[in-house]
Amino acid sequence: MRKQLRLSGSGGQGVITAAIIFAEAAVKEGKEAVQSQSYGPEARGGASKSEVIIDDAPIYHPHVQQPDLVLALTQKAAEKYYGDLHEDGILVLDEDLVPEPPKFKNTIRIPITKLAVEQVGKSLFANIVALGALVRITGLVDFETIKSSVAKRVPPHTVEKNMQALQVGWDAAGKAVK
Repeated sequence: MRKQLRLSGSGGQGVITAAIIFAEAAVKEGKEAVQSQSYGPEARGGASKSEVIIDDAPIYHPHVQQPDLVLALTQKAAEKYYGDLHEDGILVLDEDLVPEPPKFKNTIRIPITKLAVEQVGKSLFANIVALGALVRITGLVDFETIKSSVAKRVPPHTVEKNMQALQVGWDAAGKAVK
């Protein structure tokens, strides 16, 4: 059941935090999970990616070789990180920040950052909106588990907004995948 995910964007968008939370949720459910990350030379604003591997069996190689899913929150990230996506994989894009989507057959476009601003109040929550969408799209962890993992990872005064962001992403993915 090995699944390899790559979350990408620009530094400061929170893709690394989202990947850590996803991996922690998988471990809570008794799965094996590893998470790795890399940044561009400019931490904030430069390209960043974070990868997660989830499996029922031990994971001996901690780096994604051919992702089953790529999330891209910026045009640059989409161009840089989707190239080795499995041919049957899924490309998830922030439809407003990736105006020229790569030509890929299984593409899901969600206005992630716009939803974070309009429904949660700040673009800061885009990573959690994306996380809610990814949980629904992949089915790798239970929604209640991801809620618990988010609540333990975010500052206490932001838990309510983060729960709202998760739900917004979950609902958006449901509409996008019909």
